[in-house]
Amino acid sequence: MKIAMIGTGKMGMAAAAAARLAGHEIVFEINHLNRADFSIEDLKKADIAIEFTQPDAAVENLYWCLEAGIPVVSGTTGWHKQYDEVRERFVKSKGSLLTATNFSVGVNIMFELSKQLASWMKEHPQYHPSMQETHHTRKLDKPSGTAVTLAQDLLKVHNAYQNWELIESNQKHEKNVLPVHAIRENEVIGIHEIIWESSIDKITIAHEAFNREGFAQGAVLATEWLRGKIGVFGMSDVLFGKIK
Repeated sequence: MKIAMIGTGKMGMAAAAAARLAGHEIVFEINHLNRADFSIEDLKKADIAIEFTQPDAAVENLYWCLEAGIPVVSGTTGWHKQYDEVRERFVKSKGSLLTATNFSVGVNIMFELSKQLASWMKEHPQYHPSMQETHHTRKLDKPSGTAVTLAQDLLKVHNAYQNWELIESNQKHEKNVLPVHAIRENEVIGIHEIIWESSIDKITIAHEAFNREGFAQGAVLATEWLRGKIGVFGMSDVLFGKIK
């Protein structure tokens, strides 16, 4: 495939390298410095786009791809408050979009494990959930998009919790609120933990990324899967055949 890489940060470059290893061609590497040099007609020369940029640029980039008529895979986080609007526009225009807060196969398996555990825990109210995510100090969104997805999925399944809240270490919270702790430490790629604790024990589900290769390989897998499809999808579609 001919791929337009929109975003040349660490994740964009990791995805580009993984795409080349898989035999694909990166026809454009677009960033905020050269974006004005590319037109809709240029973008149409690509079969598909992979987008890893910043929250304030993501939606405009997605609409740019929609206007060019090419599918787009987006791994940018922090913009999903606009997800419903973006989804509606892509569906109405019969565009192709696959967006995920995390492309790692392991993390997406964790999403499914967490939902299943939350469902079981409805019958065991003595257990109370909390979440913690740890990333490098350059991570802009807090909590991470992955943590937000984990929290939202838990709330959908376990109706005893009405909302999630970013909590400092010693901050108190309401009983029906899922506390989320965000830690920033140098050079941590990403650690996510869900803890269910009672007065006598605790259960923990955790995922730790050792490098960015898992995210990059997952993004390429999603790109290969999306080509030729119409609609709005997520990694659950790619891995488990579930419609988002």
